[in-house]
Amino acid sequence: MSLRAVKPQHETRTRILDAAEELFMQHGFEGASMRMLTAKAGVNLAAVNYHFGSKHALIEAVFRRRLDPMNVARIAALDKLEAEAPGRVLAAESIIRAFIGPGLRMIEDAKGGGRNFIRLLGRTYTEPAKSIRALIGHLYAPAMERYKAAFERALPQMPREELVWRIYFMFGTLAYTLAATDTVQLIAGCKPEDRYDARLLEERLAAFLTAGLNAPLKNTIRKAA
Repeated sequence: MSLRAVKPQHETRTRILDAAEELFMQHGFEGASMRMLTAKAGVNLAAVNYHFGSKHALIEAVFRRRLDPMNVARIAALDKLEAEAPGRVLAAESIIRAFIGPGLRMIEDAKGGGRNFIRLLGRTYTEPAKSIRALIGHLYAPAMERYKAAFERALPQMPREELVWRIYFMFGTLAYTLAATDTVQLIAGCKPEDRYDARLLEERLAAFLTAGLNAPLKNTIRKAA
């Protein structure tokens, strides 16, 4: 196949993914119809079927396009930290920054669609689409296992069950920060423009999450553990 033939096919696939990402973000997975998709992408249904085969496969491709590189970046950041400190225990804050950084940088990507995707990701936590949440869990799993092990080494005094809950709270805080950017406007004193400043968000989130992970255990929690 010639390069001339390959390039249009690649561009068509990208147009379909871009259109699907925006439509799913705006209308939800059920609300975005294939007719809406073909109209926005400027393709026919045959092209969608050729590249993806089904709507479910298209949804998976939309998530993989963004989440696979994000998780690769997260694992690479953790690899770098561990390589720079051989044999030493990493600080919890360093691990947190390595984890939250790739997602926060995506929120600054308005032209490339990263910001749309982050808002789409937020819908998955509110829409009753079990198959999609299962897909996201599957895509996150390798990175989450690496980070969970890193936190266990960084916080050996923390009971395992309690640490799992705190990591869960950390993940939820990050997800809401990324996906619910409009909510900050409801809180007096917050600057709306700060919601898309990845550097500033990282500083604020890292401080908040580090304090939460390192917070002393309450006696009631100790007894339950």
